[in-house]
Amino acid sequence: MTKKQIPAMAMVFLLLVWTNLIATAQVKLTDSIPVDSRVKIGRLPNGFTYYIRQNKKPEHKVELRLVLNAGSILEDDDQQGLAHMAEHMAFNGTRNFKKNDIVSFLQSIGVGFGNDLNAYTSFDETVYMLPIPTDKPGNLEKGFQILEDWAHNVTYQTNDINEERNVILEESRLGKGADDRMFRQIYPRLFAGSRYANRLPIGVDSIIRTYNPELIRKFYKDWYRPNLMAAVVVGDVDPATAEALVKKHFSGLVNPVNPPVRTYSDVKPYNRNDGMVVTDKEATNYSVGIAYSAFPSKEAQTVGEYEEDLIKNIFSSILNQRLRDLTQQPNPPFLYGYTYFGSYARNYDQFNAGAGVATAADAGKGLETIVEEIEKAKRFGFTQAELDRVKKTMEAGMDKAYNEREKTESSNYVDEYVRNFLTNEPIPGIAKEREYVKELLPLITLKEINAFAQSLQQQSNYFITLTGPAAAELPAARDLVAAAGKVVARTDIKANEDKAIATELLATRPEPGKILKETADSKLGTRTWELSNGTSVTFKKTDFKDDEIRMGARRYGGTNAYGVADKYNAQYALSVVGAMGYGSFTPTDLQKALAGKTASAGASLGGITDGFSGSSSIKDLETMLQLLYLKATDPRLDTALFRSFIQKNKASVAYILSNPETVFIDTLFKTLYRNNPLAPVAVPRPEYFDQIDMNRAVQIYREHFGDASGMQFVFVGSIDEKILKPLVETYIGGLPATRKKFVFKDNGVRPVKGKLDLTVYKGEAEKSLILSLTTGDLVYSPDLALNMRAVSEVLNIRVIEELREKIQGIYGGGTSVSVERLPYAHYSFFTQLPTGPAKVDTLLMAMKAEIKNIETTGPSKENLDKVKQQWIEQNKVAMEQNGTWLEYILSARLEKKDPDRFLNSVKYINALTPESVKAAAGKIFSSGNVVTAVLQPEKK
Repeated sequence: MTKKQIPAMAMVFLLLVWTNLIATAQVKLTDSIPVDSRVKIGRLPNGFTYYIRQNKKPEHKVELRLVLNAGSILEDDDQQGLAHMAEHMAFNGTRNFKKNDIVSFLQSIGVGFGNDLNAYTSFDETVYMLPIPTDKPGNLEKGFQILEDWAHNVTYQTNDINEERNVILEESRLGKGADDRMFRQIYPRLFAGSRYANRLPIGVDSIIRTYNPELIRKFYKDWYRPNLMAAVVVGDVDPATAEALVKKHFSGLVNPVNPPVRTYSDVKPYNRNDGMVVTDKEATNYSVGIAYSAFPSKEAQTVGEYEEDLIKNIFSSILNQRLRDLTQQPNPPFLYGYTYFGSYARNYDQFNAGAGVATAADAGKGLETIVEEIEKAKRFGFTQAELDRVKKTMEAGMDKAYNEREKTESSNYVDEYVRNFLTNEPIPGIAKEREYVKELLPLITLKEINAFAQSLQQQSNYFITLTGPAAAELPAARDLVAAAGKVVARTDIKANEDKAIATELLATRPEPGKILKETADSKLGTRTWELSNGTSVTFKKTDFKDDEIRMGARRYGGTNAYGVADKYNAQYALSVVGAMGYGSFTPTDLQKALAGKTASAGASLGGITDGFSGSSSIKDLETMLQLLYLKATDPRLDTALFRSFIQKNKASVAYILSNPETVFIDTLFKTLYRNNPLAPVAVPRPEYFDQIDMNRAVQIYREHFGDASGMQFVFVGSIDEKILKPLVETYIGGLPATRKKFVFKDNGVRPVKGKLDLTVYKGEAEKSLILSLTTGDLVYSPDLALNMRAVSEVLNIRVIEELREKIQGIYGGGTSVSVERLPYAHYSFFTQLPTGPAKVDTLLMAMKAEIKNIETTGPSKENLDKVKQQWIEQNKVAMEQNGTWLEYILSARLEKKDPDRFLNSVKYINALTPESVKAAAGKIFSSGNVVTAVLQPEKK
């Protein structure tokens, strides 16, 4: 639960809530929200808090968190950025682990750096994340030792501090650009008068470069103390064992004598309506926003406060649906619009709204429309139909979570408990929370929702922002403020009228087909039905989730069959149809018709394949299949919505080439494919959308999805065969099919041959980017593909060890590899290294040396073992996920794969050797086809 209490802004609102509920509710509004009995919360004598919950999803794994209730808001002026750097230093040497030993050990037991092992620092907290596989003795004990060392044993050697400065600066460099420059001008004004205005967690570069190491040691001593800390332990572990480990490792922590007080910064309300317009030559879009004054807030602690949260969530949901409706109009007032409650500041909430607009000239119209919709909500409220739809959706979401309560992953619980420690977010457990929703939601009336909307009238002062590219017609901030004020003063605003929406997805029920043949695969545990219309359905019943059904479909086909004249018609066919809707439903009407349903389905169109995907709860399986049938057979034509689609997409990419990295990637792709007009689109241009013909795009859609011939469907999950069978016969067997044989086409697009170096000078910030692509043909084999993946993963370890930790030239980066059998057998090996201009040549040489080393001597056994162990741990989790099985069965049916490689993948992983990986590296890097591109800042 992430909810904030709504302050008592209108006494009438609170009276309505209490009057309506107190006489009828079975729960008392004054009752405190209890703590889930399945989580044990304790506190050691030194003030250290701990949360423990046994949870066996996934098995043999425990999620550990060390949570510190301190962040950048507590830094002194000369410490800005040191809360974040303290988090980094926890990985750079402790009493029991030398520099880099923590990362190396965790990699050896299958924990990946960055994707598994991680941490973050925010304004008010610092959180360390550590998942530990527990199937080997000693792992859990060592995991707790790492947590303890982070808590009070970081060594802060001066050399380690000085080396990590560069890594922090590289992380800071990653965020630099137009958005960051504009944000840094606006942010201090948004939080004027508050400490939040000048305590961004990333800090100040000049301080990071030069601060005295004693300052970070002081921050660690002052704030890393047991009475501000908690350990969260959730997973496949005996609670008594976990508690004993907590006491063993954290009872000895001592609070400092006369420590500084942990204070919370105030946020002052705006004393007048104000605004700010900020432009940047590298900005790619216009965005207008309005933030109303922040107000004190706290998490719900009673049932009555929980009910207030429900009302606030309903308000936001209905208002956002209205804004989505407006984007479906011809000549919409904005590209997108949104509202939300939220604040960076602890113990405060804030009502925010905003919109993306096409041009600077549209900013005023977009802002006025947003404010008008807020005013409509305040003055007239909403309709009963809008309320009913949101209630259905909220109930369905809660039911889904409740039905999956025994299969919830441990990572979901740890996040809840972290928030409970930091902000006192209630953790009653899903059963109790569902009880509240089931009882309170039906009693919430439209009058109460509208009363809450009216209560927002008291928040009159606001701060308006406009960001985007520089333009001659740019409005002044005072004009935007005045425009919003005029809307608020208008007396001619009228209430919205809600039109009736059809409740049945299909006008007529399909004529069912028949199952002609049934086969079984004992290895995969699947059954397959061959249907009379030429489709097939393979299904596998699993118990990975208790209320999840996943659906997919695939056959050969795809967009490669179309030439230059139809390139954009084919590429955007799905988007065009999706923008116009299906049957009698516009996109927003369809969303409303599905209120309360946990079901989705849609088409997918790749270069060489056609397909469908979908998911549902058990009870909404038929809805998913009806949605599939509707989208396959009845794309809707709507000229006005088509024009709106074209207009919005042209506007969204109009300034895209203002971004230096976008220009760089666009240039790289054009170079890589020698301006081949059939090459993939890396960067869309406005003129591409002018080439889309509505009727032709819909015709292409119908060619691929209006004929189901040869489509192979797969269902995985909580399946009851008796229920599935008649539904399959009706909605899949009833799909139109001509018995046409669909095939894929090799359109001949190939990357450039030979060695090519490219440098692009673009951008104001002192940042660079190295992208390298090695390509080649191959004789495909699954063993070669696996070994090539290992080459990439071993090099990623070396990138961390050498390029990050030793050279300090990057914060993040690495390699990836793609090995494809169709439309022709080939591979692509990709390297990405974001850095600074001064380090480009050093990193290129270092990466070249790493590649040469793996080619000539192969990977070290130690590093290869780390890769293998990480894959094995990932495989354990993946094999208990419906999505893994769905994707495999789909590809296996299409490509006739050997199931042994899937079912016994660990055998093939363990068969990897340094020699086999070395041979794969030789294959990759001997092709001679290497494009190396470097983005450098503009020459001054």
